[in-house]
Order: sequence, then structure tokens, then C-alpha cells
Amino acid sequence: MTESDGAAVLARGLRVARGARAVVEGLDLRIESGQIVGVFGSNGAGKTTLLQTLAALLPGGGGELQVLGGSPLEARRHIGYVAQVVPDGAHARLRARDFVASAWQAERWRPLLGAARRRSREQAVRQALQASSAEHLAERGMDSLSGGERQRVCIAQALVNPVRLLLLDEPLANLDPRAQLGVLELVRRLRDLQRLTVLLSAHDINSLLPVMDRVLYLAGGRGRLGSVDQIIDDAVLSALYGVPMAVARHDGYRFIHPAGGFMAEQAGHCEHDHHGAHDTEHRG
Repeated sequence: MTESDGAAVLARGLRVARGARAVVEGLDLRIESGQIVGVFGSNGAGKTTLLQTLAALLPGGGGELQVLGGSPLEARRHIGYVAQVVPDGAHARLRARDFVASAWQAERWRPLLGAARRRSREQAVRQALQASSAEHLAERGMDSLSGGERQRVCIAQALVNPVRLLLLDEPLANLDPRAQLGVLELVRRLRDLQRLTVLLSAHDINSLLPVMDRVLYLAGGRGRLGSVDQIIDDAVLSALYGVPMAVARHDGYRFIHPAGGFMAEQAGHCEHDHHGAHDTEHRG
């Protein structure tokens, strides 16, 4: 594979697997630095597995992959990842500032730090909370926060070390519309101010349209990357799903469904009409 030439993620023929089971195969990607990419697909399509592979939390299953110009393992210190589900008990009675501090330089609660390192950690935590507009939550217990507040603190934890790539798995799940808007505004501001590249997965394309530059759609073990108009298209989606698909348009929305009628899982993906994107399509 050639040099990344400024691409944050570059993949060719990538096989994404969970254990021995391939989830996505033959995926080609070129995601430029500073882009916001929405990752979509039905349950089980591979959104989480792909994000975890990029974050070096899962090994690659084959093909070629560069992240930030090197292997995911080489890049992992510069990648922030926010999981969709936090394990039970992970928050316990932690204050927000302690939750963020737990990820600083992968210390994970090393008990003894010198004064200089404590000051460095405190500064990093303060800056991360400020960047995510969560500094006012620093002394609050994690178990006392609303869903939107907790998501901001989780993003702060991902930012407590200097990162260039931010991976967010379903960051809008179970949030009310106002909280969703707040998280999306935060993502756009982080991209603009820190020049981060951001990949965030979601079920509802509609909610991400104000912020995302490109769409990565996963289905049928394959994926396509491009603009909204390129990817949310009858022919492209039919090729991905392996069955005839259609995109219905009504009142400014698009609804993805099998050509013969609606099906609950696929029909959940909808979007407003969106124009102005001009990226070229990459076939997976």
C-alpha cells in the first residue's frame, strides 16, 4: 500500500473480524485528516467491530490498514475511543474528574505519582474537560450525570491524552434531541479547533447530516464510503445488501427499505436531503 499522504485512515481489501468470524470483507477506505465520517448499518453489520479494529482493540483480520500513517498498534496512543456501552460498575462512585484522569497516559490508577506528574495529569484533565464543555461537571459523581453529561465526560476521557483520531460508537444512543444536538455541536467544534478526524457510528443518518462530511455504510459484509448522495442510492445499497433496495423520499427525508416493501430493521435508517458533498466513492 502506498503512503497515506495525509490520510487519517487508509485501507485496502481490509477484512474486519471478531474472532474467527469475518464481519466485513474487502473494505477499501481513504478518510482524509479532519473529516467527520458517519458509520451506518443495521445491527450486526460491523460498525463496532470496525471502530475497535481501527482503535487496535481488535486485531485486523487481513488486508492492509494504516491509521495515522502507521499500524493501528503504532497509532493507538493518538486515538481516542468512546465505547457504546460502559461495563456495569465502571463508574462506581467516581467523580467526573477522576474518571477522566484514569485514562491519562494509560496510568489506570497508578497509586504513587510525583508532584510534577500529578500537576501534569491535573492540567490534562482540566483541559480535556474544558474541550468537551464539561468542566462544570468535574466534581459531580458519574452516577449522578444525565446521559448527555456522561457522554461529554466520556469524550473528555478520550481526549485526556493528545489524540488525532476520535472514534465514537453510538454517541447519540438513548439521548434526547437536545442532548444529541449538544454532542454533535461538540464533535464539530473539536474537529474545527483541534483538527481531529472523527468517525462516529449511528443508526439514524438523519441526525448526523449537519456535521458529517462523508458516509460509510456497512451491509452484507461489505462497505462503501462516499458522499450522502453517492451512498444513499438504490443501486449502491442493493449491491451492498445483495437484494433489491430502494430509497423512498418524502417531505425532505429518505427512507431505506427493500424494494418490495418496508422492513423494520432497515427502515430505521432515514435522512434529510443533503447536497453539496463532492467526495468520490470508494468501493469496499
